[in-house]
Amino acid sequence: MPSGKVRWFDAKKGYGFITSDDNRDVFLPISALPAGVTTLRKGAKIEFSVADGRKGPQALDVRLVGPKPSVVKATRPAPDDMAAIVEDLIKLLDSAGNGLRRHHYPSPSESRKLAAMLRGVADDFDVQD
Repeated sequence: MPSGKVRWFDAKKGYGFITSDDNRDVFLPISALPAGVTTLRKGAKIEFSVADGRKGPQALDVRLVGPKPSVVKATRPAPDDMAAIVEDLIKLLDSAGNGLRRHHYPSPSESRKLAAMLRGVADDFDVQD
């Protein structure tokens, strides 16, 4: 069974590519992933079967080798970028706090945006190893 590493994979697009151990590019459709797996991180080690597709080799029956990859850890921002995000979030929270001190909640649309940003930043910090 051939093996290789995930070169890239985009769950939204539903496909990606593998670089096999013999340096061939292999198309990786989302349908080839194991049950319960919806995405793969770059560099994940995998084993797979190969079939000839319309545009070249295509992976089938992918099997993860080693520990399950952390998608959150693979996609989290660089520390310098995260510092800028946190600083911007602090400014937004200060503005919301000032409004609350004047007995005014942010508008519903502002509240939704702030809540979504808080969840996003929290997800970037919450890495499950």
